[in-house]
Amino acid sequence: MKIINPATEELVGEVTVDTTEQIKAKYEKLRVGQAAWAVRPLQERLDIIIKFGDIVDTHVDRLANLLTAEMGKPVWQAAGEIKGAKNRIKFLTELAQKTLAEDWVTPDGATKEKITFEPLGVIGNISAWNYPYNVGYNVYLPALVAGNAVLYKPSEYTALTGIEMAKMLWEAGVPQDVFEVVIGGKEAGQTMLDLTLDGYFFTGSYRTGKHIAQTVAHKLVPVGLELGGKDPLYVAEDVADVANVAAAAAEGVFYNTGQSCCAVERIYVNEKVYDAFVESFVEETKKLKKGNPTEEGVWIGPLTRPEQIDVIQQQVNDAESKGAKVLLGGKKMEGKGYYYEPTVVVDVKNDMALMQEESFGPVIGIMKVQDDAEAIRLMNDTEYGLTAAVYTVSKERADGMMQKLNAGTVYWNCCDRVSPYTPWSGRKNSGLGSTLSTIGMRAFVQPKAYHLRG
Repeated sequence: MKIINPATEELVGEVTVDTTEQIKAKYEKLRVGQAAWAVRPLQERLDIIIKFGDIVDTHVDRLANLLTAEMGKPVWQAAGEIKGAKNRIKFLTELAQKTLAEDWVTPDGATKEKITFEPLGVIGNISAWNYPYNVGYNVYLPALVAGNAVLYKPSEYTALTGIEMAKMLWEAGVPQDVFEVVIGGKEAGQTMLDLTLDGYFFTGSYRTGKHIAQTVAHKLVPVGLELGGKDPLYVAEDVADVANVAAAAAEGVFYNTGQSCCAVERIYVNEKVYDAFVESFVEETKKLKKGNPTEEGVWIGPLTRPEQIDVIQQQVNDAESKGAKVLLGGKKMEGKGYYYEPTVVVDVKNDMALMQEESFGPVIGIMKVQDDAEAIRLMNDTEYGLTAAVYTVSKERADGMMQKLNAGTVYWNCCDRVSPYTPWSGRKNSGLGSTLSTIGMRAFVQPKAYHLRG
């Protein structure tokens, strides 16, 4: 399998795809290794993960350059993502023991009762290419701490990154019969679905997530799906500084070249500040440096998947044909690489593809609204429900709006952020279950109830 640099279209490297037999053999090895891993003290497992974080810290520059070569993320953003291991591991260090400890719910009386939390067993983690380190951390770190073995398949677009993660986990002390990496594309993923795994955890598109859920439904094992979004942002007329809000919104739109499940993909602006916001947003977008993602200060790198250029272009063309106006960009950039110009579209309507279908690229539609009620109605008018953001000076006003927004995560005066302390969960087509937080940690264990007399 060839790994192509999306910025240069040159060959980065080649990897050998695992056969069905090799994947099955890895699974069988994990089935044996998990039993021994699960009986090791939780603190011992946690110490190994802490050591993994220390190893990652010593290789940030090398790992960032590898990630940039594979999927085109600006290298300074790649380094920031890799360092995300720190806050995940800090969270586990602080709360894993408490979250996974046995819970004596009835410690007194003739019949004592307690709950314990046992690992699921051997889980499958089919991961994504847009944030391969972080979305991997979100699953395999708490899963390993909880005593599971992990069969990990990185995206075919970031296979080299996946191999490096496995090496560092093994170096830290995770046994090779507890964490294994599967290399391949759709066929390898399908082989994993055919195995008798004890849980499936996927990050990616709604279409693939739905296929996974339907394929494994008969097994009645836990399924966690972290899927896409069409995340809205609303700007109220009372914002203190329109230009600052426009700058924050532009960062939410264009970070990682728009290739984030929680990127801002729709903006609604109160009519009283609409013109000022649009003017500021366009100016902010013009400032974003485009080019080779290895260069300092570059914000807009290539798209990882060349076919996404056609998806975005079709959305822009559809919007224009229905009366929208492109203020900036609107076409593929010339030259080598899978580049698309940062694009701003106004006079949009909510039924346009640009406002309904996931774009996953450097494009945004901005729509004028009369009031908060219209904004809420339009923000909820979507098949997705991952995140939603409200910008206003009034906390009371923001609280009222956020309570009415049908999304797993809501933001007041911020956007496009993730914390290991809060659950990452989607509604509707944005996913099933949660990662992160103590809720996400317990996704990798199963409770057992004890009723004790004597």
